[in-house]
Amino acid sequence: MKVQSSASPLRHLWPFCLWLVLFYAVWLTVVLLTDGWDTLRAHWPIALSMALGSYIAGSTPMGGGTVGFPVLVLFFDMPGSLGRNFGLAVQSVGMVSASIYILSARRPLDWGLLKPALAGALVGTPLGAALIAPFVPDLWVKLTFAVVWCSFGIMHLVKLKELVAAEGVSDRWRRYDTPLGLAVGLTGGIVASITGVGIDMIVYATLVLLYRADLKVSIPTSVLLMAFTSVVGILANLLLSRFHPGLYHMDPEVYANWLAAAPIVALGAPFGALVVNLISRTPTLLLVSLLCIVQFVWTIIHERVTGVALLAALGSVLAMNALFHFLYRCGRGEASLDRPGLAAGLPPVELVGDEGAE
Repeated sequence: MKVQSSASPLRHLWPFCLWLVLFYAVWLTVVLLTDGWDTLRAHWPIALSMALGSYIAGSTPMGGGTVGFPVLVLFFDMPGSLGRNFGLAVQSVGMVSASIYILSARRPLDWGLLKPALAGALVGTPLGAALIAPFVPDLWVKLTFAVVWCSFGIMHLVKLKELVAAEGVSDRWRRYDTPLGLAVGLTGGIVASITGVGIDMIVYATLVLLYRADLKVSIPTSVLLMAFTSVVGILANLLLSRFHPGLYHMDPEVYANWLAAAPIVALGAPFGALVVNLISRTPTLLLVSLLCIVQFVWTIIHERVTGVALLAALGSVLAMNALFHFLYRCGRGEASLDRPGLAAGLPPVELVGDEGAE
């Protein structure tokens, strides 16, 4: 484990500043060349919503689509496929922006699990986009999103105190980094190809429940994986829409909403990544966990889910929480060890860059 000073020198943040300058220059050029001011005025509600969504994306293990998807799909009655593609598109700016900040600020990341997870996502995301997502009915896209995040919210409410108190990272499961990471990336990539989010929650749950990892490690790691998956996902969907527009339809509203929200999330997500290191995470995680459960109830009521579909949704929530509890049981007891990763000579968490902060 390399040592990190309490505050990274500002000179380390130059890649992030350069990214912001380039992004806003390109965004403004696009608006001017396409006369996009009317589009911005017509879609200001999603931009306003993503002010909160981008903060959540950077400060919690949840992508900006966590807010964008239910706002578009439930509040504005858009199809689930639009919510998914918008989530991937907007996270390709917001989560990437937060990731560049995290890398520039040399935040600790769990590269042992992250590297194979990136490889898994590179396969799972386009695979899901091509072979699974187009054939999932719109209602089940909405229910999949609702189930994943409701399960996540319940897990947090039950174990929040313990998760926030965790320090360091256990090495008990280090020998399984590669197969676990590949499984997380492959499964999470498929989930993200359907809902636009999810892989960040899966890697985060693995880190905090199985590896007993500190949130200062788990959250940045989940942000980077979601950023990568979002870029892969939206590029795959764009390419597929060119190859077979009828099957892989890309609604023009995805671009319109993205154009309005992109300048907000480019700063909002990194702001969340900064704040998470300065204040207690408990209030934000508590609020977001409650919102995850509320959106599940909202989806059930709004979509008038009854009968077999309702039983399947409730059963899926129970099954996911059973899986979370299984991971927790597997990792139980490791948090009390005295930095076992260091004792075993296995540095699972390293700072970004060649050297620690000077």
